[in-house]
Amino acid sequence: MLERMAWKGRIKPGMKDEYVRRHDAIWPEMLQTLKDSGIGNYTIFSAGDELFGYFECARGVAYAERAQAESPVVDRWNEYMRDVLELDMDPETGAQPKLEQVFRLE
Repeated sequence: MLERMAWKGRIKPGMKDEYVRRHDAIWPEMLQTLKDSGIGNYTIFSAGDELFGYFECARGVAYAERAQAESPVVDRWNEYMRDVLELDMDPETGAQPKLEQVFRLE
């Protein structure tokens, strides 16, 4: 059951180059964790310091959230990114709050 997920965040002022550098060198174990969570077609866009992320969840969003919440690799990545990234996290899922889909063209 493919579900789509979108999130938003902010890069801390003056940290965009570092944010990009870290994603250019994303840890192989982080990529594997995302894939194991059923996540694919993951893209992050920026407009200045504002971020918009989109990915597809082959096993559903709830599964992807649960798998990431239980992953020590994701915990380490979040800690690693804390100094360059501002995210509002959902206290129930431990993930970014879902954006509401209002339009989709097939």
